[in-house]
Amino acid sequence: MAAKIGRTIGDSRPYWPPTPQRPKGAPNILVILFDDVGFSDFGCYGSPIATPTIDALAGRGLRYTGFHTTAMCSTTRAALLTGRNHHSVGVGCLANFDSGFPGYRGKIAREAGTVAEMLRPHGYRNYMLGKWHVMPLTETGGTGPFDGWPLGRGFDRFYGFLDAETDQYAPELVRDNTPVDPPGTFATGYHLTADLTDQAIRYLADHVADNAEAPWLMWFAPGACHAPHQAPFNLIAKYDAMFADGWDSERERRLARQIEMGVVPEGTRLPPRNDYVRPWAEVSESERRLYTRLQAAYAAMLDHADQNLARLIGFLEKAGQLDDTLILVLSDNGASQEGGPLGMVNAMGPYNLRRELLDEKIARVDDIGGPDTHSNFPLGWAMASNTPLRRYKQNTHGGGIRDPLVVAWGKGIAATGELRHQFCHACDVAPTLLEIVGVAPPATVNGVAQMPLEGTSFAGSLADPAAPSKAKPQYFEMFGHRGLVQDGWKAVCFHPPGNNFDHDKWELFHLDRDFNEVDDLAEREPARLKAMIDEWWRQAEASRVLPLDDRFGPRFAENAKRFHGHRKKFVFHAGMGHLPTDVAPDVRSRSYTIEADARIDGPTTEGVLIAHGDMTCGYSLYIKDSRLTYDLNVGGEHYLIVSERPVPAGNRRLGLRMRFRDNANHATLLIDGEPAGAMSTTVGFVSFISWSGLDIGRDRSSPVSHYEAPFTFTGRLRKVTMTMDDDQALDAEQAARATLARE
Repeated sequence: MAAKIGRTIGDSRPYWPPTPQRPKGAPNILVILFDDVGFSDFGCYGSPIATPTIDALAGRGLRYTGFHTTAMCSTTRAALLTGRNHHSVGVGCLANFDSGFPGYRGKIAREAGTVAEMLRPHGYRNYMLGKWHVMPLTETGGTGPFDGWPLGRGFDRFYGFLDAETDQYAPELVRDNTPVDPPGTFATGYHLTADLTDQAIRYLADHVADNAEAPWLMWFAPGACHAPHQAPFNLIAKYDAMFADGWDSERERRLARQIEMGVVPEGTRLPPRNDYVRPWAEVSESERRLYTRLQAAYAAMLDHADQNLARLIGFLEKAGQLDDTLILVLSDNGASQEGGPLGMVNAMGPYNLRRELLDEKIARVDDIGGPDTHSNFPLGWAMASNTPLRRYKQNTHGGGIRDPLVVAWGKGIAATGELRHQFCHACDVAPTLLEIVGVAPPATVNGVAQMPLEGTSFAGSLADPAAPSKAKPQYFEMFGHRGLVQDGWKAVCFHPPGNNFDHDKWELFHLDRDFNEVDDLAEREPARLKAMIDEWWRQAEASRVLPLDDRFGPRFAENAKRFHGHRKKFVFHAGMGHLPTDVAPDVRSRSYTIEADARIDGPTTEGVLIAHGDMTCGYSLYIKDSRLTYDLNVGGEHYLIVSERPVPAGNRRLGLRMRFRDNANHATLLIDGEPAGAMSTTVGFVSFISWSGLDIGRDRSSPVSHYEAPFTFTGRLRKVTMTMDDDQALDAEQAARATLARE
């Protein structure tokens, strides 16, 4: 009956709009999204790494062997969240830049609602924890805009990080729309994965306390196992012996287990080693110890994440929510090639052209996984992670795009421990969730007409092992690498940067008979290959893949220039919050001046005036022992200037003048405008400053220099001004490579 408002309550009739109700039989949904974990890395997919929690979920549910992603983090997340192809929604490549074309905005289009936005009208409460990275990083500052942040895309609560990666001991944390300090440090036993798990349990405990009958979606995306590979030292040590005989033996063992489990077919054989991977027999003893420890740190990070998942799953069971929860465990792409042939202990140095010599890395082997390292394993171990597939993350061969997917649901999946071999794709996940919940995709979201879903539900395969694979063609593209899967066949090409696209060599594989793409049929089936290439171009045009663009440096340089524009002056007033690195002053390969307006109360005054970065890389201007000090920390190597005289009491202008000439940095400390010490060095920020952001009056968590964080300034800091000269000589290609590794 319609509402009526009369002159008095007696001739009025009230109305209450209906409360959204859980669709009948709809489960809670928990998506556990790992980062850079290879096809074989879960125990239930052939790995010796301890993942008992994930293995137990597989044991009471399903493992998919034909699940595919998009080869990169941002892009897969966009496809998973929206149910559309990543180019179609504007995230065709990294979220780090906007190329000026519809498929490459770096931000999910409003016409592509997220699964959180699609489920919200049906009573779902939506919780996001961990890595986001589907928006331009130039929008992560205090002015946003916030429409691309998790709370702007359908999630009700968020605790995590917006960037591609973060330090696990000193993360760039955000709660809802506000940066926050980590609640602990390495010294106090803090680790981000444990913190995310604590917050996830809190969100669910709050949910149960307030309204246990309401359905919920939780998107749990830890940093594991993206670099930096950081985990408790006791866990790292336990894996040394396991991997001591190298990647070649490990690959063979994993394949044998996969065949025994049925994850891959009988007769599957290993492809030749990927390019630039040496036989383990040719690796020296000292290198073996280093490379084994780098792999041990990766394994320990995954083990540690699984231990924390046990706490989360245990809470669901305790709260009586487990059987009613659909759980997906997956990875966003294959294992990463970004550690290069030799691996890295602190990647920040090499990103800035400061080589990590082999002896230096070996000398630091016991530091690997700790707070002053940014480690990544070498190509050989990434190859083993992707067993038995070819290539890696970034590539459209199997090693980049074929990933594990575990699905468990006590009330909804009768099968236990079974395998599913259907081909399916990241963009198929959202349509599958909608079908399971029992709702149609909305025509509009927040008043914006929606583009159709492009993914296809594979919900039928939950009950039927013979359910058909995705019928329509599925394209792939990343940095010019291309692929198409159709009717059990795959056409794929590896694109060397700068190569003429028309000269790329396409390969053809019959996936139904050749699981891991080792028998190229291109010459035997030229007509089929041509038809699939033609179909790829049709799909590419329809999904906004074009124009193909393999440029690295120019795209990054253009984006940086467009964002910073003509701004050459930054004023940071006392009271400001943490500033993410991508919106901080860009001091790479250029001249600039820092000036802090501060009051010094006497010889006891000390602390940080401005700091950008962390233990692995960055810069800091501070007062210690009455001396003004500047630390240029490049990859953990410190270049310091200490003032020749104490800083006198009173109101002072304290600063640094950096002049970039002849590819060298010439730094001068300034006290009230007068020189107080100087140094020159050819080392500097060539392509990267830090993943950690900027603070004034303190160094938030992981100290850039030789003090204990936060080393808060004890005088009175009014403001810090940074002025950039217009002489930046950025190596765009090197900067692009560093940013690509960051993804």
